[in-house]
Amino acid sequence: MRRALLIFLTFLTVGVSFQSCKKDINTDNETTFRTADKFDSQVVIEWNNIWLEIERYAAGYRPCPTANALGYVGLANYEACITGMPENASLAKLYNGLNIPAAFTNQEYHWPTVVNAVNYYLYSRLLPEVESSLYSKIGALANKNEKLFQEQISQDVFLRSKNHGEAVAAAVWDWMKSDAVTFDGYKDPFKDNNWQDRLNEPGAWTPTSPGPGQGMFPYWGKARTLAIKDDLKVCKPYTYYVGTYSEEPGSALYTQAVEVMAQNTPSLSYQTEWVGEFWSDDLLGLTFSPPSRFIAIANQVYQNEEANLRDAIYANAKVGVALHDAAVGAWNSKYVYNLERPETYIKRIIDPSWEPNLDNPLTGDQGISPSFPAYPSGHATFGAAASEALASVFGYSYGMTDKCHEHRAEFSGYPRTFSSFFEMALENAWSRVPLGVHYRMDAEEGVRYGTEIGRAVNNLPWTK
Repeated sequence: MRRALLIFLTFLTVGVSFQSCKKDINTDNETTFRTADKFDSQVVIEWNNIWLEIERYAAGYRPCPTANALGYVGLANYEACITGMPENASLAKLYNGLNIPAAFTNQEYHWPTVVNAVNYYLYSRLLPEVESSLYSKIGALANKNEKLFQEQISQDVFLRSKNHGEAVAAAVWDWMKSDAVTFDGYKDPFKDNNWQDRLNEPGAWTPTSPGPGQGMFPYWGKARTLAIKDDLKVCKPYTYYVGTYSEEPGSALYTQAVEVMAQNTPSLSYQTEWVGEFWSDDLLGLTFSPPSRFIAIANQVYQNEEANLRDAIYANAKVGVALHDAAVGAWNSKYVYNLERPETYIKRIIDPSWEPNLDNPLTGDQGISPSFPAYPSGHATFGAAASEALASVFGYSYGMTDKCHEHRAEFSGYPRTFSSFFEMALENAWSRVPLGVHYRMDAEEGVRYGTEIGRAVNNLPWTK
């Protein structure tokens, strides 16, 4: 009897132990699905690089449609991968009409495949009119990644991930199309242009030569925003910096015009001229556009930090949304205040022979001013908004060396080193003054306003 009792107790103990182990094994199986932070950011870096390469030649995209596209692409990638980013929260509930397909619960997803599918779907639709050899690179990258990923995961995980990425991208694409103000905006940058109707306003903007003779994207301020409210769609008036418009020598505006001239003398230092060229990014076919510049900067950070996929998706989304809203706010403000460029003011009042320092080595055009009003600086607004977004992810004291133009041949493309993203934003903003296309106040307000936009983006409920 005693022996039988010992045997019974032994089996009972083994049984309990087995059940306990079985439970542990099942629990482990339920949590073995890899989240986005367990992958590297290579797929994001590659798609960013393709954007930078192709957008350089995308006519009509710079700067507003590019910022628009980057906002929606960043948001689509973020929402598609949200299930694999457990510390993050979906933003879809903030946007009327945006219906994001849910991922299957308790199913494995390969997040690099999801990202690859999202970007292939959207890039193919965003850039249909670029030259065919460039457009083909979109499909080539998608196919290369698909073959690589299929070697790493099962076919059912691959198909589930690809289908989910495409479904989310399609939902975001449909929502993007519902904003009639901006959709396909690259096809008609001059829609609703009425600069001739405002010539009675003091200091009213007029076209400069060389240029298209019309103002670009005068309607962009009516667009949907992703982070800022209507009360933030216009910056402070330029009178905050210079008082009322004046052409009197010694007035604050006149003094700022003289400062622009002083920055553009024949004795301009090499360093000063270099800073202007380093941040220019104005010219189609020569470089990517000003909004894309901060995607190029973000890509360098991902590589420097060996960022994981979650951090790259998160940062790309924040930067994209910041650039999107910076374009809406800056262009709305530009056409609200409708201030002429320094070139126009200086030639009419001070020196008719004066020319800006922005030249196009591809066309031979010299003395260019961008074809829209001066205040605030779009460069400054883009840079400050994107810098604030990047800093929120990688730190407000993050230092780096910007190698964006390291291999350019038409000017000295040496990298420049900065102690923070904000320092980059400040130099980017100031660079427009020695180039001769902006007043100091344009740069200063652009930085202030862009930072405010960036903070609005950071205040969205990104995390749980």
